[in-house]
Amino acid sequence: MTAPIETTRADAQPEAVLEGAGGKEIEGRSLGRIAWTRFKRDKAAVAGGIVVVLLILTAVLSKPIQSLLGLDPNAFNQGLVDPVMLAPKGDFGGISWDHPLGVEPQTGRDIFARILEGSWVSLVVAVGSTLLSVVIGVVMGVVAGFYGGWVDSFISRLMDTFLAFPLLLFAISISASLQGEAFGMEGLTLRIAVLVFVIGFFSWPYIGRIVRAQTLSLREREFVEAARSLGARGPFILFRELLPNLIAPILVYATLLIPTNILFEASLSFLGVGIAPPQASWGGMLTQAVELYEVDPMFMVIPGMAIFITVLAFNLLGDGLRDALDPRGK
Repeated sequence: MTAPIETTRADAQPEAVLEGAGGKEIEGRSLGRIAWTRFKRDKAAVAGGIVVVLLILTAVLSKPIQSLLGLDPNAFNQGLVDPVMLAPKGDFGGISWDHPLGVEPQTGRDIFARILEGSWVSLVVAVGSTLLSVVIGVVMGVVAGFYGGWVDSFISRLMDTFLAFPLLLFAISISASLQGEAFGMEGLTLRIAVLVFVIGFFSWPYIGRIVRAQTLSLREREFVEAARSLGARGPFILFRELLPNLIAPILVYATLLIPTNILFEASLSFLGVGIAPPQASWGGMLTQAVELYEVDPMFMVIPGMAIFITVLAFNLLGDGLRDALDPRGK
């Protein structure tokens, strides 16, 4: 007598699901969730991301914070400064409950208020110039890498030409010549627009080369050939197939480019061709501190630390994103 043949139910779970992972169902994870899991394991990157978020919130809310705390970055407090030595009264640059970061020598202006006021200027210039360079660099890099031939040769030589410019000297000359009123703008608006244009327009070849190299690799992949076989044309392949696969390197490079642009803006302000006083900027504060650091060293340390912490936080965030989105590069 033959044994009964066991029938398999259509809704039965696979053996790997029943026995694997302690009997629990194995849950699929998207690429974004996997990247987020990797990112959370990097404590330095998480700390950098938290600092970046706090800096952005501080810059966005700098005006309301000043109004709420009754701070005025341009208010002179001569009573807080020694009239003979021109140094702030008290220890460590006049640090107190009313002035947690002290006051400026000579003028007595609150340094905390000026750091807050300068934060949004630095971030607006850095983020604006980064967006401009990313847009130009991505478009030129994708077009050069995808079409190749004379288009690639022309764009590559154009990149070489821009990279040959002495950017700092060029930025100094343009920023110094475009003062007062130009293009229907004046004052602080003109200064910020000029800095965003100069820094962003002459920095796009760096990301353009990265995107071009990635595009040269991606255009030979199977999914691009499949799109071509289905009759897809160049613009469709560029925007629907290639660009989504370039998001990770673009995002990583943008986060690493922002701190570079912060330092560039601070350098131009330090040289006197960036943000003009009385508008506060971190580079401008360092310029004033050069003449007064012997009287009050804290006047140089505080804006220098603000730049250092901001640049370090963005770099840690960028490194963490690079490792999370591309673990092979770690």
